Amino acid sequence: MLVIPAKYSIMQRPKPGDASAPKKFYAVAKSDGEVTLRQLADQIADISTVSSIDTLVVLESLLKVIPNHLLNGRIVRLGDFGSFRLTLASEGADTAGHFSKNMIKKVNLNHCDVFEKD
Repeated sequence: MLVIPAKYSIMQRPKPGDASAPKKFYAVAKSDGEVTLRQLADQIADISTVSSIDTLVVLESLLKVIPNHLLNGRIVRLGDFGSFRLTLASEGADTAGHFSKNMIKKVNLNHCDVFEKD
C-alpha cells in the first residue's frame, strides 16, 4: 500500500530533466511544523515502559552511531522506516588514475524505501 503524505499541493512545473517539455502538474509534499527529538522521546515514553530521559539517551546515541556506519560505507537499515546510504557527486576524470578525491563535490544522504507499494 502506498502511503501518501497528509498534506500536499499541486504545482505546475517543467518535466524534470527537460525544461523545454510542456509543463505538467505534480504533487509536492507540504511541511506543517516540526517535531524535536525531545518531543519524539516524550511520545515514545507515553506508549512504552521506558522513561522519556532513557528514550532520549537512546535516540541521541542512535544519531551518533549512524553517521559512523555511513562514513564506513555501510547501508543503515531502520526497519520499515527505510534505509540510509551515502552517495557522491563528483567531477569526471578521463582515467581512474587521473581521479582525485578533490573532484568529489558533494556527499548526499540518500533515504529510500520509506513506504513501499504493495
